[in-house]
Amino acid sequence: MHTDGFAKWTRRFEEERERRRAEGDPDWGQSATLHPAVWASIQRFQVGEDGDGANLVGKADQAGDADYGQAVRLFIAEEQNHARLLARLLAAGGQPTLTGHWSDTVFVRLRRLMGLRMELLVLMIAEVVALRYYRALRDGTDDSLTADVAGRILSDEQRHVPFHCERLHASLAELPRATRRPVMALWRLLLLAVSLVVAADHGPALRRLNIGRLRFVREIMTSSHTVVSAVLSPTPDAWTSTA
Repeated sequence: MHTDGFAKWTRRFEEERERRRAEGDPDWGQSATLHPAVWASIQRFQVGEDGDGANLVGKADQAGDADYGQAVRLFIAEEQNHARLLARLLAAGGQPTLTGHWSDTVFVRLRRLMGLRMELLVLMIAEVVALRYYRALRDGTDDSLTADVAGRILSDEQRHVPFHCERLHASLAELPRATRRPVMALWRLLLLAVSLVVAADHGPALRRLNIGRLRFVREIMTSSHTVVSAVLSPTPDAWTSTA
């Protein structure tokens, strides 16, 4: 499969990597104080951010676009950095990391069912949910270290979603035109189901972060309209070209 334009994403990821190096880490000398429900929620998200991404890299390489393959590697490096930041945050609060969680296991198995398109569709669900979660974590606590870590991760996720949208645009363009909207409609249904499960699982933490379960789900679903529009747009970079 041939796609164009991913060299610019490689440059963006590389520029962001250099910016992070110049900025340095958060002040880990600070302690972090959060409600136990929030700590438990962060532990589960930390598991989801971890992983070597080998399966995604392999599928990206098979797509035949070297620029895209390199951009995927840089994306995975950012996700691994998120796992590191969350692990350090947990340590600052005297909390352990988890070795695994059922939700992460389910997502990984779903992503590996088929090819790159299926992997990205499932991955995009996690990314859209993460956007709202890290915004809640940044804005819903008065702990400065937590807000700093969540803000850094949120900034990355705000780039990840349009990156995946651009690749999904190319992937869905290979399907018959009549099937594209139904595919994205099914994606939104799966997003709704996942959002409801996350809201139920993380409900006590969300309440502590000043966002109820239903509002959390509603705002995720509202944001998904932008994703669908970008993927189905006539132009591959509809999101970033208007940003």
